[in-house]
Amino acid sequence: MPHDNYLIQAVIFLAAAVVSVPLAKRLGFGSVLGYLVAGVLIGPHVFGLVGDTSDELHFAEFGVALMLFLIGLELQPRKLWSLRGSIFGTGGAQVALTTAAICGLAMVLFGFDWRSATAVGLILSLSSTAIVLQSLSEKKLLKTEGGRNAFSVLLFQDIAVIPILALLPLLATVDTGPGDPDKLQGWAYAAAVLISITALVLAGRYLLTPLLRLVVGARTRELFTACSLLIVLSAAAVMTWLELSPALGTFIAGVVLADSEFRHELEADIEPFKGLLLGLFFLAVGANLNLDLVMQNPLLLLGLLLLLVAVKFAVLFTLARVQSVARGEDWLFAVSLAQAGEFGFVLLAYASQNQVLPGDVSSLLIALIALSMASTPLLLLAYEQLIQPRFFTGPQKPDMSDKAPQDDGSPVIIIGYGRYGQIAGRLLNASGFDTTLLEHNAEQLELVRRYGIKAYYGDASREDLLHAAGAKNAQVVILTLSDQAASLEIVSRIRKHFPHITILARARNRMHQYALMEAGVKHIYRETVDSALEIGAGALQLLGLSYHQAQRFARKFKQHDQRMLESLFPYWRDESQHVAQTKVYREQLLQTLQEDRRDPDMHLDHHWGDKEGKV
Repeated sequence: MPHDNYLIQAVIFLAAAVVSVPLAKRLGFGSVLGYLVAGVLIGPHVFGLVGDTSDELHFAEFGVALMLFLIGLELQPRKLWSLRGSIFGTGGAQVALTTAAICGLAMVLFGFDWRSATAVGLILSLSSTAIVLQSLSEKKLLKTEGGRNAFSVLLFQDIAVIPILALLPLLATVDTGPGDPDKLQGWAYAAAVLISITALVLAGRYLLTPLLRLVVGARTRELFTACSLLIVLSAAAVMTWLELSPALGTFIAGVVLADSEFRHELEADIEPFKGLLLGLFFLAVGANLNLDLVMQNPLLLLGLLLLLVAVKFAVLFTLARVQSVARGEDWLFAVSLAQAGEFGFVLLAYASQNQVLPGDVSSLLIALIALSMASTPLLLLAYEQLIQPRFFTGPQKPDMSDKAPQDDGSPVIIIGYGRYGQIAGRLLNASGFDTTLLEHNAEQLELVRRYGIKAYYGDASREDLLHAAGAKNAQVVILTLSDQAASLEIVSRIRKHFPHITILARARNRMHQYALMEAGVKHIYRETVDSALEIGAGALQLLGLSYHQAQRFARKFKQHDQRMLESLFPYWRDESQHVAQTKVYREQLLQTLQEDRRDPDMHLDHHWGDKEGKV
């Protein structure tokens, strides 16, 4: 019996996900199929734990919009421009050829007139952005050549929703009247679309970054999260008002903010919402699958499913061969996109509303789209088990070309970009190494931005932010924070979640260094030691020693001081013992340097240079 209480429904959805997804992943099917099967089981046609989930489906579609926003954040405009060939060339050819093929089959095999056949072709030409990207990401295939091309086609399909929505009313088989007088028509609608998209781009470039800086200045974490959601919801709302795909609006917003210093923090804040809503979307799709209709027409739906997959696979595989995609990658490209997509539900509802397709045809196509989406994880599993081993003898390596939709991060992450971090960063950059800069102080971020330095806002103690900043692929983290508690928390996170990274940490004083040593950091640099030794060495030169004599004393002092610090480490929490042992080592240092000065070879240093170290 379905439950109307939203709290009980939430418990049912969450319980279904918690049970089914780990089981599906353990069996090798992936999380998407687990969500879909769980949705079917709790839906009205099996156990009936939930009733009509159309409201949940519409709400959960926002998960797709959030996913496109995050993808947009990873695609700086220059990267998007580099993908233009595969987006508009391959993507445009796929939609056109698939539409033509399905249109022809609908007219020949099922007797559709050309208008209805064209509408069916357009609707079924689209693939599932949500399922394909989620499945490819889980299987680490998104960055391969086949995955990259699949992403480009999906991106074009999301853009193609706009002209398809505009075209569907023109394919109506009956006169639908003058239309809703409250809605924009014709050129006015086209102008509204162009103006809205332009305004979205301009707002993102000139208003959103100052808004985010203002929010960051309030130093309230949840306010930044609220602002992130506000940006995404506003972009989606504009597209919804225009009766377009909300995912397109959020994607544009993401691309506009891809060069913002807040990119990593936005990604970290939005990611949890995206994951939850995508899971709900897949559950709702499964629950909305009309099993009664499937059982009434099992052979027809099975035949249509096989025909749809075969047609789309043939078109995609042919395009891959024409594009000279590597062998094996062409199979991945074709298999991953050989299904209908979630936007098909929206387009079918719109087509029925405008009398383009009769109701019984729409119901059958809804079931076909849901079945084809559910088949995608199985097709990818077949690809992994049967096709991939034939072409790849070792583990498949991702294509790391500049055209890939990725942001693997830099080999070095600098956390804290004050004066200390700036010097280290400038040295690395001048030596040819890229760095990712994270700074949690809004004023400091604004200061370095004025000098044209790209740094990102974010709290590096958050695992999700470190992931977004590319910690998975980084080799070194330079931790420059003077705040002992904050630096220790970050060290703990890095050592737990990214143990491969080598940490170089700044210590404010001895106690800070001891705490870092206790936390397992091996490369520690006290902030004042070198500069203080330089001052001391300069004073020794003024007192009559040569440059090299002064440097020798400084070097000896530093070596002894480091040995002393390491020897005193066991006593650092016992103040009385620490003080007593320190006195002993200081006496030893004094004796060492005095003996060194009495060394007759020491005076030979006078012949190496003058007091300024000039030869």
